[in-house]
Amino acid sequence: MKKIGVLTSGGDSPGMNAAIRAVVRKAIYHNLEVYGVYGGYLGLINGNIKKLELGSVGDIIHRGGTMLYSARCEEFKTKEGQLKGVEQLKKHGIDGLVVIGGDGSYRGAKALTELGFPCVGVPGTIDNDIPGTEHTIGFDTALNTVIDAIDKIRDTASSHERTFVVEVMGRNAGDIALWAGLAGGAEAIVIPEENYDINEIADRLKRSHERGKRHSIIIVAEGVCRGEELSKQITEATGFATWVTVLGHVQRGGSPSAFDRVLASRLGARAVELLIEGKGGRAVGIRKNQVVDYDFDEVFSNEHTLDLELCKLSKELSI
Repeated sequence: MKKIGVLTSGGDSPGMNAAIRAVVRKAIYHNLEVYGVYGGYLGLINGNIKKLELGSVGDIIHRGGTMLYSARCEEFKTKEGQLKGVEQLKKHGIDGLVVIGGDGSYRGAKALTELGFPCVGVPGTIDNDIPGTEHTIGFDTALNTVIDAIDKIRDTASSHERTFVVEVMGRNAGDIALWAGLAGGAEAIVIPEENYDINEIADRLKRSHERGKRHSIIIVAEGVCRGEELSKQITEATGFATWVTVLGHVQRGGSPSAFDRVLASRLGARAVELLIEGKGGRAVGIRKNQVVDYDFDEVFSNEHTLDLELCKLSKELSI
């Protein structure tokens, strides 16, 4: 292993730059050359590959987004597209690849490994939905962004005596909604992993109103329904005026938290170690604060699970 590449794919997440920095500097520390693939798998197919030096990743650990950029690439889902990628890697003399991203990114990395090109996956997604790791890079930062927004929305909600529905990201995973709802003191949390009962939510809001509370916060993950839809259901069931805030892509941006910077540094460095050890087809993660690695098949054969005890706790605390 003399030359390795690194790319970011899929949705960006805070901490990706910290992971890139770790990959580059860990590799150079071990006397390897490092090449950045710009624009994800699309950039790989097009040969948008440049050598990275120590200075290339200076002053990026605190920046959100990804300096290598990202793009969707339908062509790379095909065998022909994957072979084009392998051809470009061989052209640049690259021996192994670190892929930072989510589920779709891992599938591309697995395909390359099966074609004889070793890849290691680093979990970069705010959704925290990669099986095998307790935390993904970007989740903590996104969570704190949402909590900050909830705190500010609560000021307006209390001033105008309103119920606010806050729609957060989480297409198939309710981690952001659940953790933010619990940390933000939400009256109800609606997530994909658990069916919701609009009448139960309405009863809870009515009880709160009867004891003198004039404002409430409801968190809904976008994968369940749109905030406007839930707002309409609540108004019809309670008669309360309801406002909606959709946080959208603001959740992906911003300077990564200290937790995400450290996590990204640990996982990025371990990914390089695995390639040096001659191991491909592996994903890195964190369990009980220990860095682990496991086969890609473990990612695809398992489903992301949510700690539903947190749902129970949230309901108990929001009576």
